[in-house]
Amino acid sequence: MDEYVSITVKSRAGESAEAFNKRLIAFWSHMLRDRPDDYARVYAETTRFVPSGNRVSRQYLVATGTAGVLETELGAAAIDFDPIDPDDVYSKYEATPPDWFQIEH
Repeated sequence: MDEYVSITVKSRAGESAEAFNKRLIAFWSHMLRDRPDDYARVYAETTRFVPSGNRVSRQYLVATGTAGVLETELGAAAIDFDPIDPDDVYSKYEATPPDWFQIEH
């Protein structure tokens, strides 16, 4: 069975969900064009942004072997994220509707 780690990305302080969503769309478009094999290992995303103080966040489930690539790519795109715990793994069955959306590849 495949194992996944959770990546929580965060907006800039005071950035609206709409503005952050535009940055995420640009980021994932870059991944799809420039790193399609890594993008294909992103399994799911949460369906909503979650408020966190003066920021919003969103979670993704990513195949364990792709987490390091995403750390590098997110950093290069200036998208903040929580530290990724490689020992905190999930199965795809933990990412279910209505809270999660499975990404079509």
